[in-house]
Amino acid sequence: MPEEYDNDLLREGLLHFKSKDFAMARRYFERALAVADDLQTQAQANFYLSQLTDDPRQKRQFLEETLAIDMGNAAARRSLAILDGKLTSEEIVDPEALPAPVSGTQTAQAGRFTCPQCGGRMLYTPDGASLVCENCGHTQSLDSATPGAEQDFFVAMANGKGFRKTISVKTFQCQGCGANFLLAPSELSATCAYCGSLHVIALDTARELCAPDAVIPMAVDQERAILQLAEWIGKKRLKPQPRVGAPRGLYLPVWAFDLIGSLPWSGRVIRDKREVPVSGESPAVFNDVCIPASPQLAGLIPELLPGYSLAAAPAYDPRFLAGWPAEVYATAMSDAALQARQVSVEKIRREIHIGQGNVIDLHFSASAVSITSYRLILLPVWVASYAFKAQTFRVVVNGQTGTVAGETPGHARKIK
Repeated sequence: MPEEYDNDLLREGLLHFKSKDFAMARRYFERALAVADDLQTQAQANFYLSQLTDDPRQKRQFLEETLAIDMGNAAARRSLAILDGKLTSEEIVDPEALPAPVSGTQTAQAGRFTCPQCGGRMLYTPDGASLVCENCGHTQSLDSATPGAEQDFFVAMANGKGFRKTISVKTFQCQGCGANFLLAPSELSATCAYCGSLHVIALDTARELCAPDAVIPMAVDQERAILQLAEWIGKKRLKPQPRVGAPRGLYLPVWAFDLIGSLPWSGRVIRDKREVPVSGESPAVFNDVCIPASPQLAGLIPELLPGYSLAAAPAYDPRFLAGWPAEVYATAMSDAALQARQVSVEKIRREIHIGQGNVIDLHFSASAVSITSYRLILLPVWVASYAFKAQTFRVVVNGQTGTVAGETPGHARKIK
Protein backbone atom coordinates (compact mmCIF):
# COMPACT_ATOMS: atom_id res chain seq x y z
CA MET A 1 0.00 0.00 0.00
CA PRO A 2 1.46 3.40 -0.96
CA GLU A 3 2.76 5.40 2.00
CA GLU A 4 0.50 8.38 1.24
CA TYR A 5 -2.60 6.32 0.50
CA ASP A 6 -4.41 7.33 3.70
CA ASN A 7 -3.66 11.01 3.14
CA ASP A 8 -4.84 10.79 -0.47
CA LEU A 9 -8.12 9.31 0.75
CA LEU A 10 -8.46 12.11 3.28
CA ARG A 11 -7.86 14.75 0.60
CA GLU A 12 -10.45 13.16 -1.71
CA GLY A 13 -12.90 13.11 1.15
CA LEU A 14 -12.32 16.81 1.79
CA LEU A 15 -12.97 17.65 -1.86
CA HIS A 16 -16.32 15.84 -1.76
CA PHE A 17 -17.11 17.37 1.65
CA LYS A 18 -16.57 20.90 0.31
CA SER A 19 -18.66 20.16 -2.78
CA LYS A 20 -21.45 18.88 -0.46
CA ASP A 21 -21.29 15.33 -1.81
CA PHE A 22 -21.55 14.03 1.73
CA ALA A 23 -22.26 10.37 0.95
CA MET A 24 -19.06 10.05 -1.10
CA ALA A 25 -17.11 12.10 1.47
CA ARG A 26 -18.17 9.67 4.20
CA ARG A 27 -16.92 6.70 2.21
CA TYR A 28 -13.48 8.29 1.73
CA PHE A 29 -13.19 9.36 5.39
CA GLU A 30 -14.18 5.90 6.62
CA ARG A 31 -11.62 4.27 4.34
CA ALA A 32 -8.93 6.79 5.39
CA LEU A 33 -9.65 6.02 9.05
CA ALA A 34 -9.45 2.26 8.43
CA VAL A 35 -6.01 2.40 6.78
CA ALA A 36 -4.49 5.46 8.54
CA ASP A 37 -0.88 4.89 9.60
CA ASP A 38 -0.50 8.12 11.62
CA LEU A 39 -2.45 9.72 14.45
CA GLN A 40 -3.00 13.05 12.71
CA THR A 41 -4.86 11.39 9.81
CA GLN A 42 -6.95 9.43 12.31
CA ALA A 43 -7.84 12.64 14.16
CA GLN A 44 -8.89 14.46 10.98
CA ALA A 45 -10.91 11.54 9.65
CA ASN A 46 -12.74 11.19 12.99
CA PHE A 47 -13.52 14.90 13.08
CA TYR A 48 -14.96 15.07 9.57
CA LEU A 49 -17.01 11.93 10.18
CA SER A 50 -18.45 13.71 13.23
CA GLN A 51 -19.65 16.46 10.90
CA LEU A 52 -21.42 13.95 8.64
CA THR A 53 -23.74 12.34 11.19
CA ASP A 54 -26.84 13.60 12.94
CA ASP A 55 -26.78 10.83 15.52
CA PRO A 56 -25.66 12.49 18.79
CA ARG A 57 -24.05 9.29 20.10
CA GLN A 58 -22.03 8.74 16.93
CA LYS A 59 -21.09 12.40 16.76
CA ARG A 60 -19.86 12.35 20.37
CA GLN A 61 -17.87 9.17 19.74
CA PHE A 62 -16.10 10.65 16.70
CA LEU A 63 -15.37 13.92 18.54
CA GLU A 64 -14.02 12.16 21.61
CA GLU A 65 -11.81 10.00 19.39
CA THR A 66 -10.51 13.18 17.77
CA LEU A 67 -9.73 14.80 21.12
CA ALA A 68 -8.13 11.62 22.47
CA ILE A 69 -5.53 12.06 19.73
CA ASP A 70 -5.45 15.85 19.44
CA MET A 71 -6.48 17.36 22.80
CA GLY A 72 -6.15 20.91 21.52
CA ASN A 73 -8.32 20.56 18.41
CA ALA A 74 -10.36 23.74 18.66
CA ALA A 75 -12.95 22.77 16.03
CA ALA A 76 -13.64 19.46 17.78
CA ARG A 77 -13.94 21.16 21.16
CA ARG A 78 -16.37 23.73 19.76
CA SER A 79 -18.47 20.96 18.21
CA LEU A 80 -18.51 19.05 21.50
CA ALA A 81 -19.51 22.23 23.34
CA ILE A 82 -22.45 22.67 20.92
CA LEU A 83 -23.41 19.02 21.46
CA ASP A 84 -23.31 19.56 25.25
CA GLY A 85 -25.43 22.72 25.02
CA LYS A 86 -22.63 25.02 26.18
CA LEU A 87 -22.55 26.86 22.86
CA THR A 88 -24.85 27.47 19.92
CA SER A 89 -23.92 28.01 16.29
CA GLU A 90 -25.48 31.48 16.46
CA GLU A 91 -23.14 32.50 19.30
CA ILE A 92 -19.96 31.80 17.34
CA VAL A 93 -18.37 35.14 16.47
CA ASP A 94 -17.30 35.95 12.93
CA PRO A 95 -13.67 37.16 13.35
CA GLU A 96 -14.19 39.46 10.37
CA ALA A 97 -17.09 41.23 12.08
CA LEU A 98 -16.39 41.49 15.80
CA PRO A 99 -19.07 43.36 17.81
CA ALA A 100 -18.42 46.98 18.68
CA PRO A 101 -17.18 47.55 22.24
CA VAL A 102 -19.63 48.87 24.80
CA SER A 103 -19.19 52.59 25.46
CA GLY A 104 -20.58 55.02 27.98
CA THR A 105 -21.83 54.33 31.49
CA GLN A 106 -24.71 52.20 32.74
CA THR A 107 -26.46 52.03 36.07
CA ALA A 108 -25.36 48.98 38.04
CA GLN A 109 -28.19 46.76 39.27
CA ALA A 110 -27.36 45.86 42.87
CA GLY A 111 -28.74 45.47 46.37
CA ARG A 112 -27.41 47.20 49.46
CA PHE A 113 -25.62 45.33 52.22
CA THR A 114 -27.34 47.03 55.13
CA CYS A 115 -27.86 45.89 58.71
CA PRO A 116 -31.39 44.51 59.28
CA GLN A 117 -31.33 45.90 62.85
CA CYS A 118 -30.07 49.47 62.52
CA GLY A 119 -29.63 50.08 58.78
CA GLY A 120 -25.85 50.52 59.11
CA ARG A 121 -23.31 49.30 56.58
CA MET A 122 -22.40 45.63 56.67
CA LEU A 123 -18.71 44.78 56.18
CA TYR A 124 -17.12 41.45 55.33
CA THR A 125 -15.07 40.05 58.24
CA PRO A 126 -11.85 38.00 58.18
CA ASP A 127 -13.57 34.96 59.73
CA GLY A 128 -14.39 33.80 56.21
CA ALA A 129 -18.09 33.30 56.92
CA SER A 130 -19.92 36.48 57.92
CA LEU A 131 -20.79 40.16 57.52
CA VAL A 132 -20.78 42.50 60.50
CA CYS A 133 -22.49 45.86 60.99
CA GLU A 134 -19.95 48.61 61.58
CA ASN A 135 -22.53 50.48 63.69
CA CYS A 136 -24.17 47.98 66.08
CA GLY A 137 -22.02 44.88 65.59
CA HIS A 138 -24.83 42.63 64.32
CA THR A 139 -23.44 39.68 62.35
CA GLN A 140 -24.93 37.89 59.37
CA SER A 141 -23.55 34.55 58.22
CA LEU A 142 -22.73 33.88 54.59
CA ASP A 143 -23.84 30.69 52.91
CA SER A 144 -21.14 28.10 52.36
CA ALA A 145 -19.70 28.97 48.99
CA THR A 146 -19.14 26.38 46.27
CA PRO A 147 -15.82 26.48 44.39
CA GLY A 148 -15.71 28.91 41.48
CA ALA A 149 -16.30 27.03 38.22
CA GLU A 150 -13.70 27.02 35.46
CA GLN A 151 -14.75 28.48 32.11
CA ASP A 152 -14.28 26.62 28.82
CA PHE A 153 -11.54 28.46 26.93
CA PHE A 154 -12.60 27.19 23.49
CA VAL A 155 -16.20 28.27 24.06
CA ALA A 156 -15.04 31.72 25.20
CA MET A 157 -12.94 32.13 22.07
CA ALA A 158 -15.81 30.95 19.86
CA ASN A 159 -18.55 33.18 21.27
CA GLY A 160 -16.34 36.21 21.86
CA LYS A 161 -16.73 36.33 25.64
CA GLY A 162 -12.96 36.21 25.86
CA PHE A 163 -13.02 39.69 24.31
CA ARG A 164 -16.41 41.18 25.19
CA LYS A 165 -17.39 42.62 28.55
CA THR A 166 -20.31 40.91 30.18
CA ILE A 167 -21.67 42.53 33.38
CA SER A 168 -22.34 46.01 34.70
CA VAL A 169 -20.34 46.74 37.86
CA LYS A 170 -19.52 49.79 39.95
CA THR A 171 -15.93 51.02 39.68
CA PHE A 172 -13.84 54.04 40.52
CA GLN A 173 -10.50 55.35 39.31
CA CYS A 174 -8.17 56.89 41.85
CA GLN A 175 -7.31 60.44 40.80
CA GLY A 176 -4.11 60.23 42.82
CA CYS A 177 -2.38 57.18 41.30
CA GLY A 178 -4.69 56.11 38.47
CA ALA A 179 -5.55 52.63 39.84
CA ASN A 180 -9.00 51.23 38.96
CA PHE A 181 -11.12 49.37 41.52
CA LEU A 182 -14.23 47.23 41.57
CA LEU A 183 -16.58 48.00 44.46
CA ALA A 184 -19.31 46.24 46.37
CA PRO A 185 -22.68 47.57 45.15
CA SER A 186 -23.51 49.45 48.37
CA GLU A 187 -20.25 51.42 48.61
CA LEU A 188 -20.69 55.20 48.33
CA SER A 189 -17.08 56.09 49.14
CA ALA A 190 -13.73 54.34 48.94
CA THR A 191 -10.11 54.78 49.91
CA CYS A 192 -7.43 53.89 47.37
CA ALA A 193 -5.49 50.89 48.64
CA TYR A 194 -2.29 52.18 47.03
CA CYS A 195 -2.05 55.88 47.83
CA GLY A 196 -4.72 56.34 50.51
CA SER A 197 -6.80 58.91 48.59
CA LEU A 198 -10.48 59.08 49.66
CA HIS A 199 -13.12 59.15 46.90
CA VAL A 200 -16.88 59.61 46.81
CA ILE A 201 -18.48 57.31 44.22
CA ALA A 202 -20.98 58.63 41.68
CA LEU A 203 -24.16 56.54 41.83
CA ASP A 204 -24.31 55.96 38.07
CA THR A 205 -20.63 55.18 37.55
CA ALA A 206 -20.57 51.64 36.14
CA ARG A 207 -18.51 49.68 33.64
CA GLU A 208 -19.07 46.52 31.64
CA LEU A 209 -16.53 43.90 32.78
CA CYS A 210 -16.10 40.13 32.87
CA ALA A 211 -17.51 38.85 36.15
CA PRO A 212 -14.95 37.19 38.47
CA ASP A 213 -15.37 33.42 38.63
CA ALA A 214 -13.96 32.97 42.12
CA VAL A 215 -12.76 34.95 45.12
CA ILE A 216 -10.57 33.86 48.03
CA PRO A 217 -12.04 35.52 51.14
CA MET A 218 -9.85 37.84 53.20
CA ALA A 219 -8.73 35.80 56.23
CA VAL A 220 -5.98 38.05 57.66
CA ASP A 221 -7.03 41.15 59.59
CA GLN A 222 -5.04 44.37 59.71
CA GLU A 223 -3.53 43.64 63.12
CA ARG A 224 -2.03 40.37 61.92
CA ALA A 225 -0.88 42.00 58.67
CA ILE A 226 1.01 44.63 60.72
CA LEU A 227 2.71 41.91 62.77
CA GLN A 228 3.72 40.04 59.64
CA LEU A 229 5.13 43.23 58.09
CA ALA A 230 7.11 44.03 61.26
CA GLU A 231 8.59 40.53 61.27
CA TRP A 232 9.53 40.82 57.58
CA ILE A 233 11.16 44.23 58.12
CA GLY A 234 13.15 42.79 61.02
CA LYS A 235 14.39 39.80 59.03
CA LYS A 236 15.49 42.09 56.20
CA ARG A 237 17.27 44.33 58.75
CA LEU A 238 15.72 47.41 57.22
CA LYS A 239 15.30 50.73 59.00
CA PRO A 240 12.51 52.54 57.17
CA GLN A 241 12.42 56.33 57.30
CA PRO A 242 9.85 57.02 58.68
CA ARG A 243 7.99 53.94 59.93
CA VAL A 244 6.02 51.64 57.57
CA GLY A 245 2.55 52.98 56.87
CA ALA A 246 -0.51 51.01 57.99
CA PRO A 247 -1.38 48.33 55.40
CA ARG A 248 -4.60 48.60 53.36
CA GLY A 249 -6.58 45.57 52.26
CA LEU A 250 -7.85 44.88 48.75
CA TYR A 251 -8.45 42.13 46.21
CA LEU A 252 -6.19 41.68 43.19
CA PRO A 253 -7.36 39.97 39.96
CA VAL A 254 -5.43 37.11 38.36
CA TRP A 255 -6.27 34.93 35.36
CA ALA A 256 -5.75 31.20 36.08
CA PHE A 257 -5.45 28.78 33.13
CA ASP A 258 -5.34 25.01 32.68
CA LEU A 259 -3.26 23.72 29.75
CA ILE A 260 -2.78 20.33 28.11
CA GLY A 261 -0.78 18.98 25.19
CA SER A 262 2.77 18.02 24.34
CA LEU A 263 5.90 19.73 23.10
CA PRO A 264 8.10 17.89 20.53
CA TRP A 265 11.72 19.02 20.68
CA SER A 266 15.14 18.33 19.23
CA GLY A 267 18.71 19.56 19.67
CA ARG A 268 22.26 18.47 20.40
CA VAL A 269 24.21 17.78 23.59
CA ILE A 270 27.87 17.21 24.42
CA ARG A 271 28.52 13.64 25.54
CA ASP A 272 31.97 12.09 25.80
CA LYS A 273 33.33 15.28 24.21
CA ARG A 274 31.16 14.75 21.14
CA GLU A 275 27.99 16.43 19.93
CA VAL A 276 25.15 13.95 19.61
CA PRO A 277 21.55 14.60 18.48
CA VAL A 278 18.77 14.30 21.05
CA SER A 279 15.02 14.59 20.69
CA GLY A 280 11.86 13.84 22.56
CA GLU A 281 8.29 14.90 23.32
CA SER A 282 7.58 16.46 26.71
CA PRO A 283 4.05 16.36 28.16
CA ALA A 284 2.39 19.68 28.92
CA VAL A 285 -0.15 19.39 31.72
CA PHE A 286 -0.54 22.50 33.86
CA ASN A 287 -3.23 23.53 36.33
CA ASP A 288 -3.85 27.11 37.46
CA VAL A 289 -1.08 28.88 35.59
CA CYS A 290 -1.63 32.36 37.02
CA ILE A 291 -1.11 35.65 35.19
CA PRO A 292 -1.55 38.91 37.17
CA ALA A 293 -4.38 40.86 35.56
CA SER A 294 -3.26 44.31 36.74
CA PRO A 295 0.18 45.94 36.54
CA GLN A 296 0.32 47.53 39.99
CA LEU A 297 1.83 44.59 41.91
CA ALA A 298 2.60 42.18 39.07
CA GLY A 299 6.22 41.83 40.19
CA LEU A 300 5.34 40.77 43.75
CA ILE A 301 2.27 38.58 43.27
CA PRO A 302 4.18 35.54 41.86
CA GLU A 303 6.00 35.26 45.21
CA LEU A 304 2.66 35.03 47.05
CA LEU A 305 0.81 32.71 44.63
CA PRO A 306 2.03 29.37 46.07
CA GLY A 307 0.31 30.23 49.36
CA TYR A 308 -3.20 30.63 47.94
CA SER A 309 -5.62 27.68 47.82
CA LEU A 310 -6.72 28.34 44.25
CA ALA A 311 -8.44 25.00 43.62
CA ALA A 312 -10.89 25.58 46.48
CA ALA A 313 -11.52 29.29 45.78
CA PRO A 314 -15.26 29.92 46.37
CA ALA A 315 -17.49 31.11 43.56
CA TYR A 316 -17.59 34.91 43.32
CA ASP A 317 -20.11 36.58 45.59
CA PRO A 318 -20.22 40.42 45.70
CA ARG A 319 -20.77 40.23 49.47
CA PHE A 320 -17.11 39.27 49.84
CA LEU A 321 -16.26 42.81 48.67
CA ALA A 322 -18.25 44.51 51.42
CA GLY A 323 -15.75 46.98 52.86
CA TRP A 324 -12.94 45.84 50.54
CA PRO A 325 -12.07 47.35 47.14
CA ALA A 326 -10.99 45.02 44.34
CA GLU A 327 -8.71 46.21 41.56
CA VAL A 328 -10.18 45.98 38.07
CA TYR A 329 -8.33 43.75 35.63
CA ALA A 330 -6.33 45.60 32.99
CA THR A 331 -5.17 42.56 30.98
CA ALA A 332 -7.77 40.90 28.73
CA MET A 333 -8.25 37.15 29.07
CA SER A 334 -7.05 36.55 25.51
CA ASP A 335 -3.78 38.43 26.15
CA ALA A 336 -3.26 36.66 29.48
CA ALA A 337 -3.79 33.31 27.72
CA LEU A 338 -0.85 34.02 25.44
CA GLN A 339 1.30 34.82 28.46
CA ALA A 340 0.19 31.60 30.17
CA ARG A 341 1.27 29.56 27.14
CA GLN A 342 4.64 31.33 27.13
CA VAL A 343 5.13 30.66 30.86
CA SER A 344 4.25 26.98 30.43
CA VAL A 345 6.47 26.48 27.39
CA GLU A 346 9.37 28.21 29.17
CA LYS A 347 8.95 25.84 32.12
CA ILE A 348 9.13 22.83 29.80
CA ARG A 349 12.20 24.31 28.09
CA ARG A 350 13.96 24.59 31.45
CA GLU A 351 13.02 21.01 32.32
CA ILE A 352 14.48 19.79 29.03
CA HIS A 353 17.79 21.51 29.80
CA ILE A 354 17.80 20.07 33.32
CA GLY A 355 17.02 16.57 32.12
CA GLN A 356 19.37 16.51 29.14
CA GLY A 357 22.08 18.89 30.20
CA ASN A 358 22.73 22.05 28.23
CA VAL A 359 20.95 21.41 24.91
CA ILE A 360 22.55 23.17 21.94
CA ASP A 361 20.24 24.63 19.29
CA LEU A 362 17.10 23.50 21.10
CA HIS A 363 14.14 23.57 18.73
CA PHE A 364 10.56 22.84 19.72
CA SER A 365 6.99 23.29 18.56
CA ALA A 366 4.36 24.59 20.98
CA SER A 367 1.49 24.23 18.50
CA ALA A 368 0.14 21.18 20.38
CA VAL A 369 -0.03 23.01 23.74
CA SER A 370 -3.57 24.28 24.27
CA ILE A 371 -5.50 26.10 26.98
CA THR A 372 -8.61 24.22 28.04
CA SER A 373 -10.14 26.40 30.75
CA TYR A 374 -9.71 29.64 32.66
CA ARG A 375 -10.94 31.56 35.70
CA LEU A 376 -10.75 35.16 36.85
CA ILE A 377 -9.90 34.94 40.56
CA LEU A 378 -9.74 37.74 43.14
CA LEU A 379 -6.88 37.31 45.64
CA PRO A 380 -6.88 39.07 49.05
CA VAL A 381 -3.80 41.13 49.92
CA TRP A 382 -2.65 43.84 52.31
CA VAL A 383 -0.49 46.55 50.74
CA ALA A 384 1.96 48.82 52.55
CA SER A 385 4.93 50.96 51.58
CA TYR A 386 8.06 52.24 53.28
CA ALA A 387 10.68 54.86 52.53
CA PHE A 388 14.41 54.20 52.56
CA LYS A 389 17.05 56.70 51.47
CA ALA A 390 14.53 58.89 49.64
CA GLN A 391 13.04 55.93 47.79
CA THR A 392 9.67 54.25 48.34
CA PHE A 393 9.13 50.50 48.19
CA ARG A 394 6.00 48.34 48.37
CA VAL A 395 5.35 45.33 50.59
CA VAL A 396 2.43 42.90 50.10
CA VAL A 397 0.90 40.45 52.60
CA ASN A 398 -1.00 37.36 51.43
CA GLY A 399 -4.52 37.91 52.80
CA GLN A 400 -5.12 34.16 53.19
CA THR A 401 -1.88 33.00 54.84
CA GLY A 402 0.00 36.12 56.02
CA THR A 403 3.04 35.41 53.82
CA VAL A 404 4.99 38.59 52.93
CA ALA A 405 6.71 39.66 49.71
CA GLY A 406 8.31 43.04 49.20
CA GLU A 407 10.66 45.25 47.31
CA THR A 408 14.01 45.92 48.98
CA PRO A 409 16.73 48.52 48.32
CA GLY A 410 19.10 47.38 45.58
CA HIS A 411 16.69 44.68 44.37
CA ALA A 412 13.66 46.64 43.21
CA ARG A 413 12.69 49.69 41.29
CA LYS A 414 11.65 52.83 43.09
CA ILE A 415 7.89 53.38 43.09
CA LYS A 416 7.05 56.17 40.70
